[in-house]
Amino acid sequence: MDKPTHLIEYETMLLGRHQQLTAPRLLDDGDRLDRSAYILLSRIRMAGPMSIGQLSEAFGLDPSTLNRQTSAMLRHGLVERIADPEAGLARKFRITEEGERRLDRERRRNIDGVDRVMADWSPEDVAAFAAFLKRFNTDIERLAGRPWPRP
Repeated sequence: MDKPTHLIEYETMLLGRHQQLTAPRLLDDGDRLDRSAYILLSRIRMAGPMSIGQLSEAFGLDPSTLNRQTSAMLRHGLVERIADPEAGLARKFRITEEGERRLDRERRRNIDGVDRVMADWSPEDVAAFAAFLKRFNTDIERLAGRPWPRP
């Protein structure tokens, strides 16, 4: 029997659509993080201070893209530059207290949204879904050669 991967493709397309439909509506609060800041801050929190080169390797993005994103985060006080003790003049990005506060707030909002969507799900169903999502993500990371640190 062929695997019904076309069903997964379709549902992940819809999941992306749902995120796009809700994100602009929620951005009326000036305290919201944009998607790139949320993901970068999450990665720096898990891995510790990171350089542009390390971020480029972790995300598979061009350093110029990361320079734009980190510059915006610097302007908003979400990260600060610190010396890299292992690389001479190189600098790393570290989350500020403001960045921590806003990341925690954004994560709480996201979890609250997922809680609303899954209000009628049993704890077992939520755990099973989380396990399948983790497996799906870790397989993507394995194929890309870019594992994501997890708590």
